[in-house]
Amino acid sequence: MTITRRGLGAFALSALALSLTTLSAQAEDHVIRIGYQKYGNVILLKAKGTLEPKLAEIGYKVAWTEFPFGPPLLEAINARAIDFGHTGEAPPVFAQAAGSAIVYVAYEPPAPAGEGLLVLKGSPIKSVADLKGKRVAYGKGSNANYFAVKALEKAGIKYGEFEPAHLAPADARAAFESGKVDAWSIWDPYYASAEASGKARLLIDGTGIVANHQFYLAHKEYAEKHRQAIKILLAELDAVNQWVKSDPKAAAEQLSPPIGIPASILETALKRQSFGVKPIDDGVIADQQSIADTFFTLGLIPKKIKVDEAVWRAGS
Repeated sequence: MTITRRGLGAFALSALALSLTTLSAQAEDHVIRIGYQKYGNVILLKAKGTLEPKLAEIGYKVAWTEFPFGPPLLEAINARAIDFGHTGEAPPVFAQAAGSAIVYVAYEPPAPAGEGLLVLKGSPIKSVADLKGKRVAYGKGSNANYFAVKALEKAGIKYGEFEPAHLAPADARAAFESGKVDAWSIWDPYYASAEASGKARLLIDGTGIVANHQFYLAHKEYAEKHRQAIKILLAELDAVNQWVKSDPKAAAEQLSPPIGIPASILETALKRQSFGVKPIDDGVIADQQSIADTFFTLGLIPKKIKVDEAVWRAGS
């Protein structure tokens, strides 16, 4: 076979293009794209800045993307727009029921005092039982969704005996403060911020009603392919947990400027937060299964799911 100089040049250019494409893919492959919200330990890790140098040691870079609450963050994981993120208990249930390729990789201990059911200070509503037939705002598929359902159920109000207003946190706060809804089910730091404004009154928090676990989740394929990066990330999250736990006031003051939350509000939220990053165990799987079964019974998810089928095992 004869190869002309022109053919050889074309071959060389093709080989170069393939090489560059391969290098580009490898570079992209060594990035972990993290979704975070304006609460919890992921945003604290971002502000602390300790993750990047640790991952750089194994050739990884970090990209951060903020989300208003859990459901859109999990949609982004499923769409491969990000690789890792955190939410409360309810969003992963909705995501799994929708066929999402997410997996649970770790969780934090219960923090039931970190979410509350609020009314305006001058509201005639004095108890949760007074919310029958009233409008209650929360993000659909969020932790606040489950908390509202369980809090009203405990007060004798069945699902369907109140009017849900499905609103993201910022929109829910505006509707709440303008009196367009009667109550707002919400988590920290929005909860702490509403308290600090002097406009809100707490009816009840999650104590004795919900666990309010926080979960770390990833795309299944990414978690399987990048185990070392995931393990380093979880270790750094735990380190930030322990730092904040040891001195929440100092942590709030240091983290307030980069996070954009006043230190006093952040400190209140941190004191209600739980600490420690733990591998998924049978107990927390059972708790999640109970939530999933509740949502299926209420017709809020289209099918029964087995939470255990969406659990990542760290392995060696």
